[in-house]
Amino acid sequence: MKSVFIDGEAGTTGLGIRQRLELVPVEVRSIAPEHRKDPAARKSLMAEADLVILCLPDAAAAEAVGLADSLGHDAPRILDASSAHRTAAGWTYGFAELAEGQAARIAAAQRVSNPGCYATGAIALLRPLTEAGLIPPDHPVTINAVSGYSGGGRQMIEAHEREGGPAFELYALGLDHKHVPEIELHGGLTRRPIFVPSVGHFAQGMLVSIPLHLDALPGCPTGADLLHALQRHYAGSAHVRVVAPDETTRLAPDTLDGTDLMELRVYGGGSGRQAVLVARLDNLGKGASGAAVQNLRLMLGLNEESTYG
Repeated sequence: MKSVFIDGEAGTTGLGIRQRLELVPVEVRSIAPEHRKDPAARKSLMAEADLVILCLPDAAAAEAVGLADSLGHDAPRILDASSAHRTAAGWTYGFAELAEGQAARIAAAQRVSNPGCYATGAIALLRPLTEAGLIPPDHPVTINAVSGYSGGGRQMIEAHEREGGPAFELYALGLDHKHVPEIELHGGLTRRPIFVPSVGHFAQGMLVSIPLHLDALPGCPTGADLLHALQRHYAGSAHVRVVAPDETTRLAPDTLDGTDLMELRVYGGGSGRQAVLVARLDNLGKGASGAAVQNLRLMLGLNEESTYG
């Protein structure tokens, strides 16, 4: 049985991974709470593990990689859930549905970076359309998103769980959110997108939306053209569903809570000259812990499962 060490398992993502691993045939090695910041103790566990999952702040994740590398030939494979290596050379991006052959690249990789939650939704919508030539790489793209507060760390969780917590907030209004570089790179863009994230007064769930003027795109594609490109890209996917249009004009962000699934939709309007692309996912599922376990299964050669909970 393969062994896994979660470095930083006390955080939200780490706890979610640990819970999901109860359903996976692996041995999870844990560090005593008093040794969580002890490099020697962590290095010892790394040496015993087949795979180390990093659920740490960026700087600490970079230090942990250095600690693992110091083991030389005994260094374990690493899956990093921080944003430290999502655009770094030598790392494989852990979005298995990104492109043909990506799952195989993850399975063979020594170093895999787990995608960001917002980035997962944005890239899932953009990459098939840039690859198909429906959205030019230099097109001015705007991305709007709302997430449950569970993905914002301890301070945000505490702020929302106490009485009188905020109902809704925009943030990262300096337009420098840490997910932007990975969205640009892995979304197939050459022009930096505008990304406006927000958090609502609900624990889990996420909506990512991208508005488009279709008559500003080459060939003036229709909403149906965009939908068909998404359907072709994700045909047969166990984790990503492209949902055909219906009469729905409202979407709640929390419908997929407790699963590792993502839904993609295309809404049309404006006499066919406008469209809105929408991704819905659980920010702690396909947006974090669920994606990590999907990557773990690929890296360790285990059968893939499509849902959790």
